[in-house]
Amino acid sequence: MKRRDFLVGAAALAGSMARGRAADIPAPSPEGLDRITAYFDNEVGSGRLPGAVIMVQQHGKPVYLKTFGVRDTRTGLAMTPDTIFAIHSMTKPITCLGAMMLIDDGKLALTDPVSKYVPLFARTKVGLEVTEPDGKLELDLVPPVRPVNIEDLLRHTSGISYDYIGGKWVEQAYKAADIFEGQFNNREFADRIAKLPLARQPGTLWRYGHSTDVLGSVIEIVSGQTLYQFLKARIFDPLGMNSTKFALATEDELARMARPLPNDFILLAGERDRLDHPEWQSGGGGLLSTITDYQRFSQMLLNGGSFAGRRYLSPAAFKAMTTDHIGPGSGVGRDYFYFPGDGFGYGYGLAVRTDPGNAKPPPPGSLGELKWDSGSGTYFGVDPKLDMVYLMMQQTQNERSRITPAFKALVYDSYPEGLRRP
Repeated sequence: MKRRDFLVGAAALAGSMARGRAADIPAPSPEGLDRITAYFDNEVGSGRLPGAVIMVQQHGKPVYLKTFGVRDTRTGLAMTPDTIFAIHSMTKPITCLGAMMLIDDGKLALTDPVSKYVPLFARTKVGLEVTEPDGKLELDLVPPVRPVNIEDLLRHTSGISYDYIGGKWVEQAYKAADIFEGQFNNREFADRIAKLPLARQPGTLWRYGHSTDVLGSVIEIVSGQTLYQFLKARIFDPLGMNSTKFALATEDELARMARPLPNDFILLAGERDRLDHPEWQSGGGGLLSTITDYQRFSQMLLNGGSFAGRRYLSPAAFKAMTTDHIGPGSGVGRDYFYFPGDGFGYGYGLAVRTDPGNAKPPPPGSLGELKWDSGSGTYFGVDPKLDMVYLMMQQTQNERSRITPAFKALVYDSYPEGLRRP
C-alpha cells in the first residue's frame, strides 16, 4: 500500500472511530445548563460582574451559548457573542502554537539557546540571595548551568519571572530595571528581560513570567514579521479569528470592547498599561479576542491540531505541545504559585490533566484535558473524553478566583456522575 493511501485510510478509520465515540458521549443535561444560566444571572444581578459570555460546545457545535449583563456599565451596551475581551494570559497558548509551527517548519528547535536570537541572553546570570555574616541579605550572581533555550520559554522553566512572583530581590530587581518605561517593541523588551537575573537555574523550576513575551520576540526574529503579522497569517486568518488582535482600530471595535467594573482597580490599571504601549505586541498577555474566535482555536486543539480540513501542527508537534513536560523525571520543580493547579502538568503553553490530584474528591474534569485562564477572568478548557470545549469570557480580576472554579464545576455537573471527574 502506498504511504498516501495508508494515511488516507488511517484518517478515515480514525474519523469513524471518533464518530462512534461521539455517539456514546451524552450531551450535558438541560437542567445542568440551566444552573449555569442561574449562576451568571445571579452574578450580574448582584452587581459582582458587569457581564459575561459563556459557551459549551460538543462534537463541534455549541450546545450552550448565552450572554449576560453589559459590556460596559458606563454605556449600558448589552453583551453580545462578538464582544471583544482582553484575554491576557490566554494569549500564551496562541503564541506557543506559533512557535511550534516554526519548529514544524524546521526554522526553530526546542534546544536552540535563546541567545541565538537575542544575543544579550548569552550574558544572563542567575540570582542567588545569600546571607552575609552580619545577617544582611545580598544578591549574588552566578553563571547558568546551561543556556536558557526555546523549550524553557515554552514551558516556563527559563528562570524568567514576573515582578510580583518570587523573593523580595526578584521584585526589587524587576522594578529597579523599570522594564515598562517609555516605548518599546518586542525585541527591545526581550533585551530588557535578558539584562535581569534569572530567578532559578534554567530547566529546574516551573515559574510564571515573561517567558512567552521573549518567545514572541523570537518568533519575530525567525519569521521576519511582527508577531501580529505572523499570527494573523498562520493562525488568525486561516481559523477565521477575525476579531483577534493586539490593538483595536475602528469605532465599531472600540464599542464592542468589554470593560470591568469601576472598582476593579488592578484590571483597570492593566488596561491603562496596555493602552500606554500600543507598539508592544505582548506574546504573553496582549491579545484581544471574542468567544467565537477563541472557540475556533479551542476546537482546533480538540481536533488534534486541525480545523475545517486544514492542519496547523503535525501530529508529532501537537503531541509535544499537549504532553506534560514538567512531571516526574523531568527534573523540574513546581513554584509556590503553580497556576496549572492540582492534578495538572504543563505542556507548551497549556496545562495538561495528568492525574486526579490530591483533593478529595478530585477537582472536576478528565484526564488529558487542556486548559488555561487569565488575570482578566477569561477561561477555556478542552476535553477530548467528552469531545467538548467550554469558554468563559468576562472582565474581572476581583472575582475571577471565585467564579472560574465555580464555572468549571457547573459545566461538569451537567454531565452524569461517572463523567464528572477523572
